[in-house]
Amino acid sequence: MSPGTWVEVDGRRVALTHLERVLYPQTGFTKAEMIDYYTRVAPALLGQLADRPVTRIRFPQGVEGERFFEKNLPRGAPEWVRHHVLPASPGSEDEGTSLDLPVIDGLASLVWAANQGAIELHTPQWRVGPRGGLRRPDRLVVDLDPGPGTGLDECAAVARLVAERLRADGLAQIVPVTSGSKGLQLYAPLPSGRSAAAVHGYARELAHTLAAEHPGRIVSNQKRSLRPGKVLVDWSQNHPAKTTITPYSLRGRDLPQVAAPRRWEEIASGLTQIGPQDVLERLARDGDLMAVATS
Repeated sequence: MSPGTWVEVDGRRVALTHLERVLYPQTGFTKAEMIDYYTRVAPALLGQLADRPVTRIRFPQGVEGERFFEKNLPRGAPEWVRHHVLPASPGSEDEGTSLDLPVIDGLASLVWAANQGAIELHTPQWRVGPRGGLRRPDRLVVDLDPGPGTGLDECAAVARLVAERLRADGLAQIVPVTSGSKGLQLYAPLPSGRSAAAVHGYARELAHTLAAEHPGRIVSNQKRSLRPGKVLVDWSQNHPAKTTITPYSLRGRDLPQVAAPRRWEEIASGLTQIGPQDVLERLARDGDLMAVATS
């Protein structure tokens, strides 16, 4: 292991290296600041990560350098990092193989992942049991992605349409999350017992119905030629092979922005993406807005 500073986190020894490295050159945001953010937001973030295998997007040299997706537990990981060998989901690029997937279940493993340059943390809509058994999805996510000529204002308007339909179908606890990139997501906890196929099918039907009702504003087909001037209601994130940026995770874009839970009264014109300091201040003021969407 490269020489670094060893710290004790929840009784575990974690090495911190290259803390001075600038991860976001446009703002000077460093690796030390990222680890500090993840440490301070951990009480809320760990609730979203709990029992979910985590796909990391690592940026060893910062957001302007090489990036890579990492699903499996890397060689040399501490022996105390929880992980499970699971069959790859049908329909994924790894179908037919097994993956050794880490679960970030505490502050020590969160700090370890951040030190690995894992800026983005992505999770599926299902959880894994203590011994590795797969559970049914416990949340629905609808990803609203603005096409060319649209932005967050248009996403906010579509979010209200989607939420109205979800509430009519009995999903009342819906949390909007600005993605930290271009669009936003809506999260809703699911009653137990629904299969992944049923949830995926429901999300697909929801998107297609809304696109048919609002053809000038919404598209449910990812074909690029259909997207200018419209918001894509992306239902595909509910497939068991898919993962979504985890609420409270940083994003590896030009600026250090966060997938940030928001209050519904904010979902209107003038909505903007926000950064880690804003998220921490809101968390102190409003509490964990995702708590209602956490089973």
